[in-house]
This record gives sequence, structure tokens and C-alpha cells, in this order.
Amino acid sequence: MQPQQLSKRAVWDKICGWQRRLFSTIARTNEDDAHLLPQMPHFTHTPAPYKGPSASDLLKRRKQYLPTSAGPFYTPPLNLVEGKMQYLFDENGRRYLDAFGGIATVSCGHCHPDVVEAIVNQTKLLQHTTVLYLNHAVIDFAEALAAKMPEELKVVFFTNSGTEANELALMIARLYTGYHDIFSIRNGYHGNATSTMGATAQWFHKFNVVQTGCHHVLTPDPYRGVFGSDGAKYANDVQDVIDYGTCGHVAGFIAEAIQGVGGVIDLAPGYLPAVYNIIKKAGGLFIADEVQAGFGRTGSHFWGFEAHGIVPDIVTLAKGIGNGAPIGAVVTTPEIAKVLTQRYYFSTFGGNLVCAAAGLAVLNVIEKDKLQQNAFVVGSYLKERLNSLMEKHEIIGNVRGRGMLLGVELVKDRQLKTPAKDEMLQIFEQMKDMGVLIGKGGFHANVLRITPPLCFTKEDADFLVDVMDYTMSKM
Repeated sequence: MQPQQLSKRAVWDKICGWQRRLFSTIARTNEDDAHLLPQMPHFTHTPAPYKGPSASDLLKRRKQYLPTSAGPFYTPPLNLVEGKMQYLFDENGRRYLDAFGGIATVSCGHCHPDVVEAIVNQTKLLQHTTVLYLNHAVIDFAEALAAKMPEELKVVFFTNSGTEANELALMIARLYTGYHDIFSIRNGYHGNATSTMGATAQWFHKFNVVQTGCHHVLTPDPYRGVFGSDGAKYANDVQDVIDYGTCGHVAGFIAEAIQGVGGVIDLAPGYLPAVYNIIKKAGGLFIADEVQAGFGRTGSHFWGFEAHGIVPDIVTLAKGIGNGAPIGAVVTTPEIAKVLTQRYYFSTFGGNLVCAAAGLAVLNVIEKDKLQQNAFVVGSYLKERLNSLMEKHEIIGNVRGRGMLLGVELVKDRQLKTPAKDEMLQIFEQMKDMGVLIGKGGFHANVLRITPPLCFTKEDADFLVDVMDYTMSKM
């Protein structure tokens, strides 16, 4: 029988068989250990039989038509063809626990029925007009999004991505203040266009193009930073750079509450409030980059900046805003927003009706399914288990983050904090072999990033940690 002719029952039998035999490449050399392997939580969804091109064929075509320096993950790469909530399925029907969420993008879960229904219904009705015409879909979403913000932030501009949102925010800050200097934190990532690349402070994300007016200040990193967890001391560097590197007036400061790409660095306590005061005295605006930390991902708060007790002048959004739909946003005050009336600002796809429908559905699902609360409860449990794992494995140097934005930094020597880059890649690959997809990052490329869909359960958390434990034990 040809693979295309397999019945759903046969496909399901094969999947169950794969799951019963699920273990890493190392474990395959010792089948006596099979009964000790972590078991993936039960899940009732049956993927549809896949009839498309194979992973090997796709890889050849990708190299020809989609050349990029990024990815694909894994050797050999995965061909993921279906998703349901916190799980993904490859071309063979094998199930994986998604602990990366499309880089902190899938907030509600893959193909959440409410989000899918909203997208399909809007697509059938009207797909695109631009904001040159009235339509309730985009206005409903803007109103709902503004309602989740502090009272002062009531004006929304929609974009297509986080990079575009940050580009717009930086331009607004420069126009509003009349000054050019932007401050950002070393190791931060804010996008890959000209201004955002300037604000980004990682050499491997910066091309040799003109990037002017950006100053990168000390990273308030409690684990590797020179001042440990003393946020106020790091903030002094901002004042020093203003004094020695500018005219005394600045356009603004942009920061993530938790550096995502940088390895899930939770900024030292007291840092952002101190910097806020310094920047305001210099006439600048404070921009909160909530592309990864927003929409309840940190659990304790809906927005990452709320944990630091500040109210930004501008907030930028993307990723989790659309559960995978290509949409971003800038939210600011009516007064600040007026600067864009100096010229004609317009985005053809900013506020696309289908994306707006998806975004509104995401907000509704987060509330209805209590996903922020789940991120707090399950994320706290997961972090607790990871901390326990650190007591067992010397390779874990630091566990950090909040909610479902967590990082595990791997080191060869805890005293010297020597990055364990090769070991991280080995664990990364072996966890995939056992059915867990995880992220990686950090300036030293030695951090496992955990940013799953917010519907992640305690059983999923147990499976993830048990798999990580098993792979580390076999090294």
C-alpha cells in the first residue's frame, strides 16, 4: 500500500507505535533503558495523512529559492506539517511538544479554533481594504488593545512586524523630542531594519550599514553583569553616556523587560525605574519593546513593563499579538501621536482586516481560557522544576525568566561561567529526538529558550524537564 492510501486508523496506529518507541539517539543504543524514558502526555488529536513533498526534497528547494543565514533547525531538519494547541506534527505524523512557540509567537496554541474561526470568517467576508476606509474589525481591535494599556496610552498604529513597530516607535521619539540619540541595552534585539539594527546590540545581527545615533549601555544582567542584581548601579552608565556622549538631550530609550533573543535576561531589579527617571530628565521618551514579553507571557502581568512599576511613553507589540498572524502595533499617547500628522504616514497592510480579526480573537482567548493565569501557574511550576534540575546537573549555570518566558544557561564551569555552546547543541538535538522542540539563543549561544504556547500544562512541563534531565544524564 502506498503511503498516500493509508487510512486514518493506520496512521494513528503508526503514531502510537512511534510514541511507544520514543527515545533519543543515545538511548537507542541501550534498549534496556527504554522503560525509564519520559512519556509524552496523552493527546487525542489525530493528524491528517501528509501527501506533500518530503523533508529532503524541501531542503534542496529551500537552499535554491529561500537562501538565508538562519536555520533550518536540526540535523536533519524537521518538516512540520500540522499543529494543534501545544503540539506539532511532522510529515510522518510524529508528535512533538512545542516549547518554542514559533519564537514566542504562538500565544493561544496552534490552530486554536476561536482564532481560526475569526480568520476564516473575516476572510470570507472581506480580506483587505486598508485603513483608508471604515471597517469595524480594525477599530474593534484597536479599541480592545488600548483597553489593555495604562490609561494614557490610547492611540494605536498597526504594522506588519515587530521590526516595523520598533522602527516607527524610534521615528516617533525622534520627531517628538527633536533629538536623535537613542539608548538601548547591550545584548538587546529590536529588529533588522536600519534604525532597529542600530538599536540592536549584538554583533551577529548587525550588517555593515550606516547606523547612527544609537548608544548601547551596560546590560543589567544579574548572572553575568558586573554589578550583579544592583539595578541602580547599571543605570548610572546611562547617565554617564548622556553626559559624555550626547548634547545632554536625547530622543529616547528602548528596552525589553526580558531580553528574549539575548538569552532571556530578566533585567536587574530597580534598573528600569532608575533609567526612566534619567531619560525623562534628558527630555527623552521611554519605549517598552513588548514583542516577546507581552500578552500575558510573563504570567504575573499582562505586559512585561508592569513588573517594573513604570508607564512607558510608547509600547511596541508583535509576535503573540496575532498567534502567528503577521501583525505588529505601536501604542502611545494622543499627544505624542500628533507628530505623525506633520507628514503623510501610511501602511498598506498595517491594520489588515484578517490580521485584526485574529488579534481580537487572541485577546478574547487569553481572557476566556485564562492563559495569563496559566502562564503564571504552569510557568512558576516549570521554573521550580528547572531549578531542581540545576541542583542535579552542574552544566546548568542559571535558570531565569518569568511565566512562560524562561531560559536555561549552560556552562562548562559554574565558577568561570564558561559557555557550554557545543553541549547546548547536543542537548538541543537530543531533546528533539525525544519529542521536545525548544529554542536556543543568548550572546554566547549557550541558552535553551523556553517560550511555549500559553496553553502549556503541568504535564507538558514535567515531560520537558524529564527529557532535559534524561539527555543531560546521558552526556
